[in-house]
Amino acid sequence: MTEDAMREVVQRGLWFEEFEEGVRYLHRPGRTVTDADNVLFTTLTMNPQPLHLDAAWSGRQPFGRVLVNSLFTLSTLVGQSVGQLTQGTLVANLGFGAVAFPNPVFVGDTLYGESVVESKRLSSSRPGEGIVVLGHTARNQDGDVVATASRTMLVWTREAGERHASGDGEASG
Repeated sequence: MTEDAMREVVQRGLWFEEFEEGVRYLHRPGRTVTDADNVLFTTLTMNPQPLHLDAAWSGRQPFGRVLVNSLFTLSTLVGQSVGQLTQGTLVANLGFGAVAFPNPVFVGDTLYGESVVESKRLSSSRPGEGIVVLGHTARNQDGDVVATASRTMLVWTREAGERHASGDGEASG
């Protein structure tokens, strides 16, 4: 088979039609959090919280050690879902709701993400696009829930997304 005749498959997320309510997507591999991750994220976001940066001070606090920045945890959870669910098919994030961090994350913990499709509907104002609500959950290596969040997003329908990607049509409004 020549290279010209070879079928190509491009990695992508799901089109609107492919999201199924009540399906749980497990995002693997996990991500082990390092001290460098925590310090870099915390300083890049200009967060001077000593719970994330000062081991001596944190050692005297209730958890007895540095806590990983909770927004790093949330960002990692959402990032873990991209390749499987939204890579190249997302139009925009519309918002997050009900974010919670029921257990702490420490340096050395491994985060495993999962997402459940809570609802979906076609957009009434943006043809070729649909609104999907995901429930994201992050667990550590012991299975403890360390983060949850609801995420509402705008996703291309297959026909509109393929047309947009090929340049054969204008993006919707």
